[in-house]
Amino acid sequence: MNLELFGPSITDHEINTVMDAMQNGWYGEKKYWYVENFEAEFARYHGRKYALMTPNCTSAIHLILLALGIGPGDEVVVPESTWIASATHITHVGAKTVFADINEDTWCMSAEGLERVITPRTKAVIAVDLYGNMPDMDSLKEVTDRHGITLIEDAAGALGSVYRGKKAGNFGVASVFSFHRTKTITTGEGGMLLLDDDALFERCHFLRDHGRSKTKHYYNDEVAFKYMPCNLLASLGYAQFQRVEELVEAKRHILKTFRKIFSDMPDVYLNPEPPDGRNGAWCTALIVGKSYGFDKEEMIRELESMGFEGRPFFYPLSSMPAYGGESPEKRANAPVAYDLSQRGLCLPAAFRTSDEQLLAYGNAIRKILGKEPLASL
Repeated sequence: MNLELFGPSITDHEINTVMDAMQNGWYGEKKYWYVENFEAEFARYHGRKYALMTPNCTSAIHLILLALGIGPGDEVVVPESTWIASATHITHVGAKTVFADINEDTWCMSAEGLERVITPRTKAVIAVDLYGNMPDMDSLKEVTDRHGITLIEDAAGALGSVYRGKKAGNFGVASVFSFHRTKTITTGEGGMLLLDDDALFERCHFLRDHGRSKTKHYYNDEVAFKYMPCNLLASLGYAQFQRVEELVEAKRHILKTFRKIFSDMPDVYLNPEPPDGRNGAWCTALIVGKSYGFDKEEMIRELESMGFEGRPFFYPLSSMPAYGGESPEKRANAPVAYDLSQRGLCLPAAFRTSDEQLLAYGNAIRKILGKEPLASL
């Protein structure tokens, strides 16, 4: 079955908006119109003072680490369960990456895991809203406040998620979002940095465009970075963002459909809803309980034999060659992350996936786990 795991929703609205940028978005007042309006509306939606669009979410993380002055001798904590982009620029600024365990229920960094790895050199924590799930932000904030550590929220995949009445992107000194082609809204590649602090915003704004002088053309005060956004790509993001609630609900429909498919199966777990909020469900993921005796590699092989692509739950970052590979000490430091990763799959999350396709994929998993397929939803 031709079933894509990820892919955007593009309508005539996006096509017409991008065509306007193609025809009119190169000169005069229009040359950054879509960037500036996308930034302003994105910040307003999230209740933040400032937004800066970037070429990708990873560069947004780089900017905030630089603006905070993090560098050699410092440590930054990230959760074990995330894509490497959450951590890459910790290495690039010369700091040490430290990995914290996750919570079994949220799959996000736990306060206990964080507390266990804090040292006098810990300067920041990057808390990741995994797959749209939200960590226990209250507990994380209590730990970071008590230790005087800066909290950054990586909300790359959490557009539309809400925790205790506050939208994802509202937590920490800064938050970042991704507009990769797989995300809820897309610019193909792209990111956004949200902040409230005037000085941090000015510093990030300055670093984003080669450290240009504010008073002279082609005059640079520092050697900085080329992280400027593209007006053409911003036009796509701007149009997509005008449909944000529609797109979030479409993602939630996928999650709800899989909940129906697996509702009669104990010891099978999908993205949880956060307290007093909602899961934006960028990607529905599944954790299979130990009672089934399957790991994700076996399940992926079985799915492929049935003609379906299988995508694994994130591997613990510390287990990968990029960070020195797995060891007994690393497993002992993050037992939950290592355990859940072995039993997790990412399920189809493309917008154009039909309920019938979701059912076919879900029935394949049911068969692997020894359960009769459903005839219908």
